[in-house]
Amino acid sequence: MPTKNASLQIPDSKLAKEATEILRTYATSLIYNHSLRVYLFAAEQGREKKLRFDPELLYISAAFHDLGLVKEFSSADERFEVDGANAARRFLASHGIPEEQVQTAWEAIALHTTPGVTQYMRPEVALLYTGVGLDVLGEGFEGFPTELREEIVAQYPREDFKAGIVQAFFGGFAHKPGTTFGTVKADVCERYIPGYRSPNFCDLIAASPFPDSLLPKASS
Repeated sequence: MPTKNASLQIPDSKLAKEATEILRTYATSLIYNHSLRVYLFAAEQGREKKLRFDPELLYISAAFHDLGLVKEFSSADERFEVDGANAARRFLASHGIPEEQVQTAWEAIALHTTPGVTQYMRPEVALLYTGVGLDVLGEGFEGFPTELREEIVAQYPREDFKAGIVQAFFGGFAHKPGTTFGTVKADVCERYIPGYRSPNFCDLIAASPFPDSLLPKASS
């Protein structure tokens, strides 16, 4: 929907419109609204930090970031983040986008649930992570302009979002819970799969097939 407020505008290039149509076609309204909020939050955070970023690339990354939760894009054995990243790669490559930009979008999507890393990467990668963090966890809530935040939510509502997004996560990888090992999404599987426990890293080390040699005895 057209708006005079620049902070509420999404890219309207041919590429961005095609990405929007894919998102609208395959995603639920919850994921659609979430993805648009993520972009608007992320773009504003980028402007406030005076980062030089590509709005179109950031928008496409936001549009594809949760498509790995949708059955049409979900693989049998990859993390849902990687499924979304791979879908974005195919989309961008099919339009002749340079590999460097394709890789940036891939990294932004693949790492959007990985804490402690993205802030050292390209702006689009860092901003997608912070946009997701704000919308899902409320990270940076107090520091974001209140009036703009309320306008974004009014335009793309958070209808039963807290419960709904967790169910969307679970629905996207319930058939492959092992792919959540080592990620925050393992918590979702433990919450919703009776008796499920994510593998313990210490146990995996202990079970390694390598034999340990004995420490040499100290000489007397």
